[in-house]
Amino acid sequence: MPKLSLRRSRPFDPDPLGRLMVDPVDLALVNPSAKQPFDAMEWLETWLNEPGDAAYYVLDETGRDVGFFALREGIGPEQRHLVFVFLVPEVRGGAGSTLIALVEGAARELDALTITLKVEIDNAPAFALYRGAGFEELGRSGGMATMRKDLG
Repeated sequence: MPKLSLRRSRPFDPDPLGRLMVDPVDLALVNPSAKQPFDAMEWLETWLNEPGDAAYYVLDETGRDVGFFALREGIGPEQRHLVFVFLVPEVRGGAGSTLIALVEGAARELDALTITLKVEIDNAPAFALYRGAGFEELGRSGGMATMRKDLG
């Protein structure tokens, strides 16, 4: 299991994300509505522009950016919605539980009581990861499952 850590991007700096999102397929998976190729200004103005958005870069043992996620304010600040999750291919496979622990820690630091997310139903590895981490499925629509975990 890789050793990963977090760096909060405050204010949000999209340049490292642009360096991570060089593959159009990865960008489309992370955000199907985003322009191709990666457009830093679009991410600043459209995707991570709310005052309550919290963006994080995932770092490997050497301090290199190897991933990204954001926690958007949900229904009130006590709920955070996990969005734009990405890990570079070389750290995928075995890093999921570490990533979930980092997400939960970041959400707790934001005083969240609950994390919600949407995951593609046909993304079996991610779906299984979230279930195994204690997320409960709330419903399905348009090929996506909405899930929630109370942080207790």
